[in-house]
Amino acid sequence: MKRVHVAAAVIRDAAGKILIARRADTQHQGGLWEFPGGKVEADESVETALARELHEELGIVVDAARPLIKVRHDYPDKQVLLDVWEVSAFTGEPHGAEGQPLAWVTARDLTNYEFPAANQPIVAAARLPGQYLITPDGLETPALLRGMQKAIAGGIKLVQLRAPGGYDPKYRDLAVDAAGLCAGKAQLMLKGPFEWLGDFPSAGWHITAAQLRKHAAAGRPFGKDRWLAASCHSAEELSLAQQMDVDFVTLSPVQPTQTHPDAQPLGWAEAARLIEGFNRPVYLLGGVGPGERQKAWEAGAQGVAGIRAFWPEA
Repeated sequence: MKRVHVAAAVIRDAAGKILIARRADTQHQGGLWEFPGGKVEADESVETALARELHEELGIVVDAARPLIKVRHDYPDKQVLLDVWEVSAFTGEPHGAEGQPLAWVTARDLTNYEFPAANQPIVAAARLPGQYLITPDGLETPALLRGMQKAIAGGIKLVQLRAPGGYDPKYRDLAVDAAGLCAGKAQLMLKGPFEWLGDFPSAGWHITAAQLRKHAAAGRPFGKDRWLAASCHSAEELSLAQQMDVDFVTLSPVQPTQTHPDAQPLGWAEAARLIEGFNRPVYLLGGVGPGERQKAWEAGAQGVAGIRAFWPEA
């Protein structure tokens, strides 16, 4: 069976809302919502196909777009490759040129709409930012909280509270303060044993590679209503992350780092190769910063994650 190559778009308006369309009942996966787009013809580039489809379907002209995520999905009756781009600027007023109902929804509200199974990673990618801040080691609590506050005020939307010294009571106290700082402004990702999950209902959970190896076979430890992420360093760990049904991962180290000087860096080409076989958002980590975001997007990643390069007081 030949894989159908589809160009699709996460289109954002000036307020950050995302445009979705409802599939006709007569179509494959009819009645469900989708991100606009269509089939890439044999002689077309993805960008050309995307521009053509959005003009035909919505009557708009694409002014600025970048790669967001690629998803390979096998339905019982067809195989698809969804080549998804984020459209951040367009000309024209989108309308359902083929009679399809449209809706502008906030990223948070996307989960209230029913999408085909192949679209689930796209929903995650559309809801996640391009940068993921990991807090540094060795700071006293006031300095750590001050830095987090500054980072969030500067636009950081996803923060991992790192637990380098194991899981001690001090981390839990800090997590309470961090949850208060992030409330309504940024998504907080915590680390620690699953026994703590109930104490921090608003936080996502970022598991270590060791936890992944231990718990992947048991599947997801909680529902889809909160974020689950994992630290990965190899194809094997990415496969376990998929088995556990995580929402996104960090993949590291891309380049040599001060934090882990002995770790063998993957390099950009290998990182891109690993991402290609993995159907979820990936943040590249290790020797990268905001300046590498474009390069990360071109490698198929959601964006970049880091400690030093993102910390406002570094």
